[in-house]
Amino acid sequence: MKRNSVRPAAVVLAAALLGAAVPAVAQGQEPAVTQPKVNLTLEQRFVIKELLKDLKVTPAPPNSETAIGATVPATISLNPMPADVAAKVPQIKSHLFYLADGKVVIVDPKENKIVDAFN
Repeated sequence: MKRNSVRPAAVVLAAALLGAAVPAVAQGQEPAVTQPKVNLTLEQRFVIKELLKDLKVTPAPPNSETAIGATVPATISLNPMPADVAAKVPQIKSHLFYLADGKVVIVDPKENKIVDAFN
């Protein structure tokens, strides 16, 4: 009879250990690959890139942060979204941007966080 009582205890212990790990993920630990916070199509990304490529803006220093969800350092100059980009892609009209290592990096001005970055 003692063997049968040991198994349920082991199952309860294993379930408790597994359950303890679940809240950590649910509490905001980000997955290894973070999805963009704005939903841009490939066509919209192309349009944005084409409209921004000829602008005379100071690029960010090499190896600057471009990870989605990261806070933009104060050392990076942010630029307002040009009117022609805002007209073609209205969901980012209030966002800021910078160029880093050939990428367009879109920033939420309220949180100063990167919401998308693409080549």
